[in-house]
Amino acid sequence: MEALLEFLSNISWWLWVVIALALVAIRDVFIQKSHTISHNFPVVGHLRYWLESIGPEMRQYFVANNREELPFNRIERSWIYASAKKENNYEGFGTDRDIYAHQHIFVKNQMMAYRVAESHPNATDKSFVPCAKVMGQYNQRRKPYRPASVINVSAMSFGSLSAAAIEVMNKGVAKAGGYHNTGEGGLSPYHKQGGDVIFHFGTGYFGVRSKEGGFSIEKLKKLVDGNTCIKAIEIKLSQGAKPGKGGVLPGAKITAEIAGIRGVEIGKDVLSPSTHKAFSTIPELMQLIETIAEETGLPVGIKGAIGKLDQWELLADTMVETGKGPDFITVDGGEGGTGAAPPSFADHVSLPWVYGFSSLYKVFLKRNLTDRIVFIGSGKLGFPAKAAMAFSMGIDCINVAREAMMSIGCIQAQVCHTNKCPAGIATQSKWRQNGINVPLKSDRLAQYFKTFSKELLEITHAAGYEHPSQFTMDDIQVNVDDIDLNRNLTSTYGYQKAKVDFSGVNQLKACTYLGGKG
Repeated sequence: MEALLEFLSNISWWLWVVIALALVAIRDVFIQKSHTISHNFPVVGHLRYWLESIGPEMRQYFVANNREELPFNRIERSWIYASAKKENNYEGFGTDRDIYAHQHIFVKNQMMAYRVAESHPNATDKSFVPCAKVMGQYNQRRKPYRPASVINVSAMSFGSLSAAAIEVMNKGVAKAGGYHNTGEGGLSPYHKQGGDVIFHFGTGYFGVRSKEGGFSIEKLKKLVDGNTCIKAIEIKLSQGAKPGKGGVLPGAKITAEIAGIRGVEIGKDVLSPSTHKAFSTIPELMQLIETIAEETGLPVGIKGAIGKLDQWELLADTMVETGKGPDFITVDGGEGGTGAAPPSFADHVSLPWVYGFSSLYKVFLKRNLTDRIVFIGSGKLGFPAKAAMAFSMGIDCINVAREAMMSIGCIQAQVCHTNKCPAGIATQSKWRQNGINVPLKSDRLAQYFKTFSKELLEITHAAGYEHPSQFTMDDIQVNVDDIDLNRNLTSTYGYQKAKVDFSGVNQLKACTYLGGKG
């Protein structure tokens, strides 16, 4: 034995390497049966798999140019990072965009910009942009709510995001004056850090789930009564990443904490079906909305990705007939992406935001219903120029998801569905979450929101307006194609946005509904 140990100790390091490679080669050729490349090219075949695994990172940092990468290019990510850190987010020597490219946005500036008076709220707070409409005002809900910011956090659940990330976002919106949509994972302790909350539920009814897996109005009422941070309720009909498709939460991911919050069993797979149990028709949906509003006193809205319009038209017709309906509608674009989905859904099912929203808005505009509804847009709208376009088309608030994630450290690794997020945001790994500095990152999310709001206001003022709600379809032009070259949005989408009842930011500041107080 001593002789063997002495022999092994005398072997050079390079010989150990040769032995290890030989063992790998034997395994590749004679043992493993699943990888043809490894079998035919032992050892070196592994290099191919390794390079493939880091391909996105290699392209992101070394191959793709500043403007071509998707879903967010390097310029967009850099603007978010710099804005969140309060660093210089300017660019010099002119734009490097192809301003003649299809769908490039042009905001038409006024000859003389809007002048902010010394007494104006924006003279001291350059990021103060409250919503021009009030959720629940038309339907006379007991606790109407005016969002104090037009920029807010979109639906991302605890479970898909880490506890630290949820805590960061809630503390961040509290500092920025926005609201935080819970996503469909239920209301966790991490959502209760000072920020306003919109409670969101889908087909799994997590957090308000009966023992049979259906919706429980008693649990929802108890939840609302015990948590004054909840300002509105949102029913998810579909989401941009996978409209019309349910999902499975694997039992291995269901910890005791997640089970308690979602109202499910520990360690047991949970199915989110593709359709709701609480309703299956428009009248039943309308009845559920009214029941929830009556029992909780809160505004109630719906969220959907847009495809066919027949049921939306029926909803609008029913609203005309009954004088009732949702207090807000969140329109998600097919380019949405925080939810993991098969490529067939992510790439092809539902319309992109600009097409989906314009189609839907016309349904309600035709019936003179737009004043009843707060329209919320979600789908890569987290940039000032895109936001200006969205406001000109008829939205009243913007929800941001991936942009919010990037403001707190997301590097677009695109492994959200693997539980291996390197930034600790889209993972339940305690080790990876420990890298998130909650106070620092909440400051960065708040700063991103404030910078976004400030630049949106600056564009608004350049166009001659006081508030983004005053934008019209004629204020924005987009490149269409080689024949038409350039059109305003009225010509492109075939409608003119309805005028929003707005009498000045001072009036909004004096009458901002928070928890029903105004």
